[in-house]
Formats: sequence, structure tokens, C-alpha cells
Amino acid sequence: MSLKTELETAVSLARKAGVAVLLHYAEEVVAEEKLGADNFSEPVTAADREASRIIVAGLTEAFPDDGILSEEEADRAEERLSRPRVWMVDPIDGTLGFIRKDGDFGVQIGLAEGGEPVLGVVYLPFHDELFLAVRGGGAFLESKGAERRKLEVSDISELSQARLASSRSHRSERLNRVVGELGLENEVRRGSVGLKIGLIAKQDCDIYIHLSSRTKFWDSCAPQVIVEESGGTMTDLFGKPIRYDLHDVQNHNGIVASNKSLHEEAVDRLRPLLMEFGRIRK
Repeated sequence: MSLKTELETAVSLARKAGVAVLLHYAEEVVAEEKLGADNFSEPVTAADREASRIIVAGLTEAFPDDGILSEEEADRAEERLSRPRVWMVDPIDGTLGFIRKDGDFGVQIGLAEGGEPVLGVVYLPFHDELFLAVRGGGAFLESKGAERRKLEVSDISELSQARLASSRSHRSERLNRVVGELGLENEVRRGSVGLKIGLIAKQDCDIYIHLSSRTKFWDSCAPQVIVEESGGTMTDLFGKPIRYDLHDVQNHNGIVASNKSLHEEAVDRLRPLLMEFGRIRK
């Protein structure tokens, strides 16, 4: 699949938004509360809004026939669903990390075609790392002072040896239960969905389990392409594909991302726990 212009545009806009975000990061960050797409309150900053404007304006100019879904813009769902291609934009994935100034936040731009993710860019401005992938073209990492390198997930096949990427700030008793039942003994706690899935793509971790139903399309679209083009797998908690052509933009069924060797066993061992938790696939 040739999406050369789309990838170049997304990379340029992610880096441009990242520069703007870092200028805000260097100053005092003032957070407000907003009502998210799931009707829960969540933090937002001027940096989120400026980054969104930069990316949405750039995508609109370059690809006027495409739909755009950005976390910080109103979702015109009927218009979005009428377009065969839709960009999924998270101007700052990991706003909490941005506010806390722990460095764990990223700019995410994904593209879905016919409801399936085909392009992903995740830029981590503080770390100056940029992950990029196009369906069928592999995934790559650009880091400061290093040449672009191709990414490939690990081949670890035992859950007891796997390194779990987990959230730095969100922790539930149910996740503790999952970690114990799956025998996951090694854990790396970081912020941002894109950053954590990037850890799998570059073999710093092997699996990521997000039990919550609160992630949205803009959280998962770009990272999904990156981990899958690195040789990994990403599905919902039940092992089913994540679709990006739905009216409701919430990932109600959670996320499991891992290398291919671990994924089937992880989903199988999750199944009885999900039943115990009363989770039914929506």
C-alpha cells in the first residue's frame, strides 16, 4: 500500500505539533476539565488545543476529501462515516503526563481506510522519538542522533518471561488480578498508550493489556498500525478486530497488544477473568 504523501504529511504535522507542545511544556501548564466522549471528566490544556488546530488544519488542506476525528474537535459523525478514509488524531496522548511533566506524552496521527487502520505516526516530543508505519510497509523508529531503524517485536513465547507495559497513573484491582493470573512478573510502568505500544514495537516490552473501556479511536489507531507492522498483534480483550468506522468512538472492549507468540494464549487466559468481571463484548 503506497501512502507516501500521507505518511510524509503526518510526520511533518506531528513534528510541527510537537514543537508547539514543547513550548507549552517549558512554561507553567494550566489544566482545565472537559467532558470527554465517554461523558467522564478529563484534563485538557492550551497545548492540546493548539496541537489539534495545527494537525487538523494541515490534514484538511492536504486531503480535503478525507474525514478527520480529533479528540479536541467536535465529532461530525455522519460526515465522518460517509468518508472512506478518516484521520484519527490525538494531539497529546497522555495529557496527564504532560501536566505532571514526566515526559510521557505523544502526538498521534492515524489513518483508517474502510474502518481498518492503515497508517500510524506517534511522536514523543520530550524523548524526540518518532514511530511511523504504513500497512504492508513495516514500522520504523526515528530517534535523535540515530539513523531510522526498522522495528520488530520480540519472539518471547512464555507469559512468565514477558514484560508488561502498564500505566504509570491508572491501576485497578482487576488489572492486579490479571497480572497475577497470567503470571506476568516483569512490568514497565509508563504513560501514553502510544508510548507503551511503542515499547512493544522496539522490544522493550512484550505485551500491553488495557482493561478499561475508556480509550477512543484516536488512542489506538496509530499505535495499532505500528505494532502490527512490527510483527505484533492488537485486538480487543476478546481477540476480535478493532473497527474504526463506528458511530461510537469508544473502545468499549479494551485492548490487548503483544508480539504474535503471546497473543493467543493471553486472550485465552483472559476469557474466564472477563466472565468473572462481568465483561461482555459490545
